[in-house]
Amino acid sequence: MPSLSEAFKGHPVYLHNSLLDFNSTRAVPDSHAWAPLNDYPSGDSLNVGTVPVIDLTDCHVLNHVGHACETWGVFQIINHGIPMRLLYEVESQSRRLFMLPTQQKLKAAREPEGIAGYGLARISSFFSKLMWSEGFTIVGSPAEHARKLWPHDYQQFGDIMEEYEKEMKKVARRLMCMLLAYLGITKEEVKWAGSKLEFKNMSAALQLNSYPACPDPKRAMGLAEHTDSPLLTILYQSNISGLQVLRDGWVTVPPLPGALVVNVGDLLHVLSNGRFRSALHRAVVNHTHHRLSVAYLWGPPAHIRLSPFSKLVTADRPPLYRSVTWNEYLGIKAKCFNMALSSILLHPPLKQQFEIDDHNTKCEG
Repeated sequence: MPSLSEAFKGHPVYLHNSLLDFNSTRAVPDSHAWAPLNDYPSGDSLNVGTVPVIDLTDCHVLNHVGHACETWGVFQIINHGIPMRLLYEVESQSRRLFMLPTQQKLKAAREPEGIAGYGLARISSFFSKLMWSEGFTIVGSPAEHARKLWPHDYQQFGDIMEEYEKEMKKVARRLMCMLLAYLGITKEEVKWAGSKLEFKNMSAALQLNSYPACPDPKRAMGLAEHTDSPLLTILYQSNISGLQVLRDGWVTVPPLPGALVVNVGDLLHVLSNGRFRSALHRAVVNHTHHRLSVAYLWGPPAHIRLSPFSKLVTADRPPLYRSVTWNEYLGIKAKCFNMALSSILLHPPLKQQFEIDDHNTKCEG
């Protein structure tokens, strides 16, 4: 998917020299020290509910998935068909990668204008403090990425990640078909998905995330609050809490054995004309455990123009967003970050009427 990388070429991020050796650090340095976050109370204390857990074999799964997208923008799925063996292998290979010495990981360092490879989260450029995490992004062949780290021992990593991507693609297609059915959208209205909704030419990336144990987790942030840009993000998280989603307050998404977390992305928010919520989320760290997560970001072909489905546009609910390609939107996101979604609004005065999330404000310039 080289075309996805094109969106970032005009927005280079120079962060390689800021990498911290988390294994040898005994205190949070000023570069990574965040002020206490008091912007929202804890959702757990406000009784806002818990993130839905949906069994994909449930006979009412269609309504459960659709309702979760409308009310939360995030949910967990079980009985999704991916074997535990594969999930454990992906976690093991991710841990193997992040335990490498920093200098070896830098052999696969992400280019400043790129998205693939090892480095800090690109969203770091929007904050004055750095985050207590590191990442490895795979776009294209996992084996080619791994060869830079293990010139003579890359095949196992490549094979496992490639198998995982294939399984993720199946789950993403299955979920998208459910969501289209829930909205009453026919295959004729999604021509870019193929005549049988096979979604053959989709764009995707695999994001491995590492959140090392932190000597003072109250003064550090694993990954700052953000929304994801694609249609769907499917996340596997190791058996350590850290993922939180905003719903009145911050609500923890507890890791469940074998479960996968599904986030609605900005582009699905656009397609649904604001009916499905793009989920604002973040990751916090803890004192004793190293947390890992693996995110599969799944979107449309990079140059296909997307706009609200015509069936979801009425006189009472006009189209909220202008058309945009994923490639174009990634460029907007690289410039505007969490203001990107509202920057393509057609009717800003209608934001409150349609309950557009207030964390998105107009992007100027």
